[in-house]
Amino acid sequence: MLNHTEIDQIEKYISGTADAKEMAFVESLFSHGAENDGLRNQLKADWEGDPQKDIPSDEILNGLLDRVHHLIRNKEDQKRKLLAYRIVRTFSRVAATLFLPLLLAGGLTIGYLMQSPEKTIEQSVSSVIHAPMGSRVSFNLPDGTKGWLNSGSSLTHSFPFNSNRNVALNGEAWFDVTPDQQHPFEISAGKSKVKVLGTSFNVSAYQDAQYIEVVLQQGKVEFYQNNSAEKITMAPSQKLVCSNGKVEVSATDPSKYEAWTEGKLVFRGDNMAEVARRIERWYNVKVVLADKDLENYSFRATFEDDSLEEVMRLLSLTSPIDYKIAPRVTKPDGTIGKVVVSLYKRVGRKSNNPKI
Repeated sequence: MLNHTEIDQIEKYISGTADAKEMAFVESLFSHGAENDGLRNQLKADWEGDPQKDIPSDEILNGLLDRVHHLIRNKEDQKRKLLAYRIVRTFSRVAATLFLPLLLAGGLTIGYLMQSPEKTIEQSVSSVIHAPMGSRVSFNLPDGTKGWLNSGSSLTHSFPFNSNRNVALNGEAWFDVTPDQQHPFEISAGKSKVKVLGTSFNVSAYQDAQYIEVVLQQGKVEFYQNNSAEKITMAPSQKLVCSNGKVEVSATDPSKYEAWTEGKLVFRGDNMAEVARRIERWYNVKVVLADKDLENYSFRATFEDDSLEEVMRLLSLTSPIDYKIAPRVTKPDGTIGKVVVSLYKRVGRKSNNPKI
């Protein structure tokens, strides 16, 4: 832990009243902070010592840091900016947690990163939220927007955020966007863009899927294809699909597309190719349609907390389909492959109506 003299010098540095000797001490202390257990323990204790405070999530911390940035961005003290740069480089994400009490108390400039003590360049800092395969991740953005990321998805945004609400999506996400008439919320997905003011909707834009799907529950959404100025405006309960340069808008039930955020896997007349894609991401497996005729079938069902084996069993019971689940195998390069599920058209069972 730090002694009273050291803490006093840090507080004087932050307030701008430290003399040259005290400033040199503080800069030296923080520039070697990664190896200073006393400093780390002191800062952590300062935060955890308040029983009224819960240790915040990364999203909350990022929002606080964003507001701090705007409050102190006009400070001219180059040495403080150099110190903040050293802190960011030394502690990275750890710094955001341990140094937040000092930031809020005194206003260290963390929004500026230095290339040299003489020249300051403001840089945006990117944050990536990722949902591993086979999982779902909730998120809260600094402007109050919240939502969910589906399996194998990532969402990237920059700080400061509240005045520049742009995010990049690879995968599938459900958004509940906080209204802000002055700062529209924009989602970049490949070369396309979705623009909203405040609404609830689902976006599916996996890079390997070669298509973008937008489903609007409430509010209004504008869709821009290939960075063009021409927009398509969607109304609630509509689905937009952009594939191979062609855009189609149709009526749909948004609740089907929101269900995955509640842990439900819902199919409402989806063709087997789509069923296979969604099962792949839901269970982090590889699904192979061994018979092309299976693409003519559609499927209706709702699963909740069901295993892969149970989903396949029910699929087989309600449709002329057989399946085989092959376990993981070790590849020549030493990596372990995915479980492979092969679907076959059952021989000897015919259906006049392939819709199940």
